[in-house]
Amino acid sequence: MTARISDAHDLAGDPAALLAASPVAAELRAELERRWPAGTDHIGEVSRYALLAPGKMLRPVMLVAAAEAVGGDRAAVLPAAVAIEYLHVASLVHDDIIDGDELRRGRASVPVRFGVPDAIVTGDALILSLFAALTECGLPAEPVLAAVRAVADAGVDLCRGQALEAELLRDPACPPERYRRMAALKTGALFRAACRSGAVLGGGDTEQVAAATRFADRVGTAFQMHDDLLPYLAETEVTGKSGSSDAGNMRPTFPVIVAHGMAGARDRALLAEALSGHRSPVESFALLREVLTRLGAVERAAAEAAEEIRRAHRDLAVLPGGDGARLLAAVADLAIHRDR
Repeated sequence: MTARISDAHDLAGDPAALLAASPVAAELRAELERRWPAGTDHIGEVSRYALLAPGKMLRPVMLVAAAEAVGGDRAAVLPAAVAIEYLHVASLVHDDIIDGDELRRGRASVPVRFGVPDAIVTGDALILSLFAALTECGLPAEPVLAAVRAVADAGVDLCRGQALEAELLRDPACPPERYRRMAALKTGALFRAACRSGAVLGGGDTEQVAAATRFADRVGTAFQMHDDLLPYLAETEVTGKSGSSDAGNMRPTFPVIVAHGMAGARDRALLAEALSGHRSPVESFALLREVLTRLGAVERAAAEAAEEIRRAHRDLAVLPGGDGARLLAAVADLAIHRDR
């Protein structure tokens, strides 16, 4: 057993340590091991590979923490936490197909390891499995149905966000508010579903559920902002993803959009050239890095992500508190203090 989460005051300045001290992630991983044992069938093998990849399981941890933050029972909501991880991993598998990414969490992505057809089928299987998992919550029907609705809505929002992201390609002049809308849908949706479902299943009142939802929206947006910053903050060996992937896909990430707002005509032309598709991914990324570094755009983008997290912390004040709220605060801080 790891350190007790009740020791949280000693770890308050270290969100990664606080998260590691919680037994929630270990319990979730053990539950996934139990549900997807080795040596079943091929889809089981691919699902196990996708689900048990290295990772912090932030979204299912947030669901459990939100439930506990309003006085709920961890054991009763654990199946819902498993369900949210199914949806998250399925979205990653499909995302890697769309983007053609070869790396995920520091190892071969599912479509690279098993092929695109198996990746599509496995993602679909995980999405369908999440509804079965949600029905296993040992709670009355009304909150379970509300959780099903929240997760289903999140799945649709995620798809809408993915489609909106495709509309932004090659456009470094994308308005910041349009980027934020995309981030709230594509990335924030699952954070929102996790916290809203957790608060509902934990028995939270209307005000508490709304606060948990606002908190998750802010954390999800900041998480995407920081995710976009990672290629400029660390090497591929650290982040576990290709630094030139977004540039190769002609995607205007958050620091690029920030840079465009800071740039003069010459630098705006360079940003457009980097996302034009006329250069190799490596050349495009090198050009973006040069412009962003010179303008100080990485630092400004990081400051905006940090401000989003400060607002998220204020939303937590509505929740009763305790270990669950402290764990949510740690996840919020970790969203912008991580290297992968």
